[in-house]
Amino acid sequence: MLAFEYRIESALAERKKSGLNRTMNVVFSGNQSILENDGKRYINFSSNDYLGLANDQALVHAWQQGLSVYGSGSGASPMVTGFSAAHSNLEAALTEWLGYERAILFGSGFSANQALLFTLLDKSDVLIQDRLNHASLMEAGALSPAKMKRFKHNDIKHLESMLDGESNHLVVTEGVFSMDGDCAPLKGIAAVTQAPNKWLAVDDAHGIGVLGESGGGSCELSNIKPEILVVTFGKAFGMSGAAILCDASTGDFLTQFAKHHVYSTAMPPAQAYALIHAVSMVQQQSWRREKLTELSQYYQEYLGELSGFVDTQTPIKPFVIGEPELTLNVAKSCRNNGIWVTAIRPPTVPKGTSRLRITLTSNHSKEQIKTLSIALKQALGER
Repeated sequence: MLAFEYRIESALAERKKSGLNRTMNVVFSGNQSILENDGKRYINFSSNDYLGLANDQALVHAWQQGLSVYGSGSGASPMVTGFSAAHSNLEAALTEWLGYERAILFGSGFSANQALLFTLLDKSDVLIQDRLNHASLMEAGALSPAKMKRFKHNDIKHLESMLDGESNHLVVTEGVFSMDGDCAPLKGIAAVTQAPNKWLAVDDAHGIGVLGESGGGSCELSNIKPEILVVTFGKAFGMSGAAILCDASTGDFLTQFAKHHVYSTAMPPAQAYALIHAVSMVQQQSWRREKLTELSQYYQEYLGELSGFVDTQTPIKPFVIGEPELTLNVAKSCRNNGIWVTAIRPPTVPKGTSRLRITLTSNHSKEQIKTLSIALKQALGER
């Protein structure tokens, strides 16, 4: 047998045997409330396009304008010739809005998180993470030179017990947790990290744009300013990419030493140009957040009495079923009734908590929420 063939085949067989095999589906209009797959139409409740910007024609037009000015690609890394006026203007828009001195752009939230932990931490440092943090943070922490600890999810007392007075500490949490839809107690976490040798970093991928009066996210809602704020553009902004917000010195440090930034081709300037418009839309079009609040109320009204229902203040609505096979069956039944929901199973979530990750967007309607509830109740009755 070839060098890696046995390992590959064994891993794939085990994944299928345990009911955890993942598949990809070719869909059309996956960034809209109605998608198509294999010639059939479904109401899409699996999109992270919370504010409905991904197919908004004003944003599409902005990207087209950017293409006409800047062309398709950046042509190089930011440190060579890939940094344009569009990138500089996007950084300025982010810093003015979110109240930081620097914004460093990345191709994805995954690379931003990894760049942050790989670059900032030293072997004498202590990294403390919420145990439900995203895989990009956990992997980067495990591979970083720092000593990594994990505190119980959203447990401030447990976090505080891990802090000491000597080492440099970096505490990292998400603002909104992507699989549970719950919010970190940021005010309390910020309070216990108020010391010169303790920094707080917040990955607000699922909070930015959705929470806060101006859409400034979890930190605006909690009225805190962490030393590091990571925002991504692939959810509420309707596009892709990410930025690390920080002070001027930290920004200079990341620009010099973050390999994900220095050695990666810069995001297309047309994309940066369009993202400036997305930033403005997020701030000015508060009706999108108001619509999400309204839809969340309908969701609770229609499904709140069911045992798998989880109440959240975000568009992420996990519906916990338990076992992987049952979750797959419920998702399949919903799909047979025209509802596209995704079954989330271990290792993405802990064993025994397999769920449907239902997400709402401002493009949904009350009638679509009602249709979801009917399909889900029928699927649960068929278990």
